[in-house]
Amino acid sequence: MNRRDFVSNSAKALAGTMLFSQNVFAKKKAKHTVGIQLYSVREDMKKDPMATLKKVAEMGYKNVEHANYVNGKFYGWTASEFRKILDDLGLKMPSGHTVFGKGHYVEDKKQFTDTWKKLVDDAAICGQKYVISPWLDIAYRKDFDQLKRFMEVFNKNGELCQSAGMKFGYHNHDFEFSLKLSSVKVYDIMLQNTDPKLVAQQLDIGNMYGGGGRAAELLAQYPGRFELMHVKDEIKSTGEHGGWESAILGVGVIGVKDIIDMGKKSGGTTQFIIEQESYQGKAPLDCIKEDLAMMKKWGY
Repeated sequence: MNRRDFVSNSAKALAGTMLFSQNVFAKKKAKHTVGIQLYSVREDMKKDPMATLKKVAEMGYKNVEHANYVNGKFYGWTASEFRKILDDLGLKMPSGHTVFGKGHYVEDKKQFTDTWKKLVDDAAICGQKYVISPWLDIAYRKDFDQLKRFMEVFNKNGELCQSAGMKFGYHNHDFEFSLKLSSVKVYDIMLQNTDPKLVAQQLDIGNMYGGGGRAAELLAQYPGRFELMHVKDEIKSTGEHGGWESAILGVGVIGVKDIIDMGKKSGGTTQFIIEQESYQGKAPLDCIKEDLAMMKKWGY
């Protein structure tokens, strides 16, 4: 073999190795997890959180998402106590919900309060990868420039969480799609003024429906932006979210399987968290058991 052939063959071998490595890396990136937002069983968690967590684990759930961080504790437990409980039950908590807003950032000093910094530290202790704010206070959605400025604080929050090995994120409801500021939807303002390297989006595919939001359109408009997804179906209602309420997966109008498949294939969504807030007369624990069975049927 002459030198030219040797170099050529070596280059091809190297390229093949790199392609193999990239394929392996791509498969690792595409790995997804399925979890349950504990707000789905909020009354059970109030009555007996330990027994409820045990039942959730026995159903086959491996991941949970909290919705109760009050006075520096998760469901009444310190971060280290709650982490041990989760570990003992074989559960992980990749993400959690805590509203970020007034009282968490001092504007004139350009710094976060000790209360918020403690939450970030506690989230890290519990093994979270994402710190999710599930609400945008009305004070920050009165005019375009005000919201745009607050999105800079979101980016700073991303830097804070990043320093603790996590990522800050936001979870939508319905007003982000029904409300416009300077003729621009609130959700568009939020996505267009946050750095995706710092701020993740948790797309709630059900909440948005009553406000005119459609998950498939969002996934196509902002590919790769939705690292997390709240998996939810919707049926007509006289109550919440613009005349719609959540129901067992597969019985509503959302077309859930197509949406989660789209999220997965887009390369952006890796965290699929089931959430059901209304139950149509069934027990919440029975509902989330059916929800998990449907996700498994769909291959998740």
